[in-house]
Amino acid sequence: MLLFMIMAYSTDLRKRVLDFINDGGSKAAAERIFCVSRRTIYNWLEAEDPFALQKPGPKGPRHIDYDALEQHVSDFPDSPLAERAKHFGVSTYCIFYALSKLNITRKKKRKLTKNSVR
Repeated sequence: MLLFMIMAYSTDLRKRVLDFINDGGSKAAAERIFCVSRRTIYNWLEAEDPFALQKPGPKGPRHIDYDALEQHVSDFPDSPLAERAKHFGVSTYCIFYALSKLNITRKKKRKLTKNSVR
């Protein structure tokens, strides 16, 4: 079983890699010399501040107005989680969690089939 550790690269290494590329070195050579993936190098080059260490996780708003959500559910009862999340500007998990806190569950419609009608 392989275990992988996800670690942030040091600012010193980032600076050395970016200086190497800015001095005319290729990205492929930087990849081989510094043992950093090319995708990581491109991410550093595209970043506004490549030396800022960013923590993973949600970047958007985390709070939702429960009263507004209840009103939205009553106005649009068949709206899926993704549409509600887009409307409130949060993740689908945030909507799912808020609905569970409000004890609002998804009601499934039972479809009639030939076998179920007897």
